[in-house]
Amino acid sequence: MKIKLWLMVSFFIVMLLPVVALYFLYVSISELDDKQALLEYIEMTKKMEEIEPKLLDPNLYRLGPKEQYNSVQSLANESIKITLYRSDGVVVYSSIPDPSSYGFFSENIEQVYRDLNDLQKNSRTFSLKKQVMNDGEVIGVFEISIAREEWIEGLTDRYIYLAVVFGIFFILLYIVVVIQLNRKLNRPLSHLQAQMTAFANGEKLEKQIRESNDEIGELIKHFQKMKSQIEQTQEELAVQQKEKEFIVAALSHDLKTPLTVIRAYTEALQKDEYLSVQEKNEYKEILFEKLEYMKQMLDDLTMYTALQSSEQQTVLVEVDGEEYFDMLLSGYEEPCNRKEISLTVTQSVKESYMVDPKQMVRIVDNIMSNAIRHTERGDRIWLAALSSDTKLPEWMFREFHEVVDIWRRKGTIILIQNEGNGIANEQLDRVFQPFYQAEGARNNGGSSGLGLSISKMLMEQQRGKIDIWSAENKGTLLACWLEEGRELNEENTNVID
Repeated sequence: MKIKLWLMVSFFIVMLLPVVALYFLYVSISELDDKQALLEYIEMTKKMEEIEPKLLDPNLYRLGPKEQYNSVQSLANESIKITLYRSDGVVVYSSIPDPSSYGFFSENIEQVYRDLNDLQKNSRTFSLKKQVMNDGEVIGVFEISIAREEWIEGLTDRYIYLAVVFGIFFILLYIVVVIQLNRKLNRPLSHLQAQMTAFANGEKLEKQIRESNDEIGELIKHFQKMKSQIEQTQEELAVQQKEKEFIVAALSHDLKTPLTVIRAYTEALQKDEYLSVQEKNEYKEILFEKLEYMKQMLDDLTMYTALQSSEQQTVLVEVDGEEYFDMLLSGYEEPCNRKEISLTVTQSVKESYMVDPKQMVRIVDNIMSNAIRHTERGDRIWLAALSSDTKLPEWMFREFHEVVDIWRRKGTIILIQNEGNGIANEQLDRVFQPFYQAEGARNNGGSSGLGLSISKMLMEQQRGKIDIWSAENKGTLLACWLEEGRELNEENTNVID
């Protein structure tokens, strides 16, 4: 229950208590009155009949000394009050008189003669008024009032009983409210404060806060969510820090080798008296190759850093699939021919796509460069772009057919397959990590170790994916997946990650 609703209900109950108390008091009094009504009526009537004959003496209704009313006084007590009125309303006697008014006090004549001969009942007494006649004339009126002692005693007991019951109920209600306030407010707030203090101090509390559906529970959920986000951010920062340290170490290692070569060949060129023209040209070619390698490494590092820091914008535009993929897959014959590698290109794409053309070229270049570098002279490379309704090519290694067919669903794929030794299964999951190169690859040079990492991030920014499969002593297949049938709209024409 929400705290606001719970407080409103509690306040309503507390406000309702007096009304309930009055209701129960009324019901209790009515029940007591109903139970005693008949018995009291009979008992009071009997007492009235015993007293009434002794009040019919005409002499009692004349003003006289107090002694003449001794017989009447003997009939009265603390429970029975007798009042005698003269016919004109003057009080001639009262068993509980007002000394200042005796013999002079006169009641309203209408009040004296009201309700004659009717046994009247009120909350405390039964009363009866009757006329006293003498020779056919009214000479006075007597009034007998008898206290309802049993009823008053029962009423008092009920007052005490209700007071005790409601006192106990109020105390129990107070205890319940205090317990509920502690459970709903004090305890969760104390636990939340302890959690916040521990979190601020970098400590961990084993005891978790019990979540509820009220406002405090919502606050706890928001705190836990915020805590999880901060912890996740801290973990990501820690990973990034380790990654940066690894990048610095790997970059230092990878730059050291070409720098050593550059220095050695530069020193040799400075002492050119022992070098032939052919050797000088070879040394210069090696220098330019190593410089180009270092430039490529720095360019890849710049791109990778930009992608990591979300500074790189991926602008998606609509392209014609057949025309664009013809362009994307072309231009690799010459580098393959230089290494005497047989290249087979297949293209079967008719859809329109939302892609970043420049970044797609970078992705395919990175993958093809890896494939050419790891393919021996005389071996083969296959390059293809296939829509989802096109069968997988016959040249694909049979080991990959089933898994790739499932992986490619509802998308167009770019396939790059090369013959070679393959990559061990335990290394496949790490090839997309920055600066990671398969065993023996780093010593071959020519790669920054960031190409596949950059390709993976660029594919994900275009809502695509990339994966790799390898068969030992046979070759490796790398595939990129692009969504088909995407509509051209504002959301996907400019995506910033």
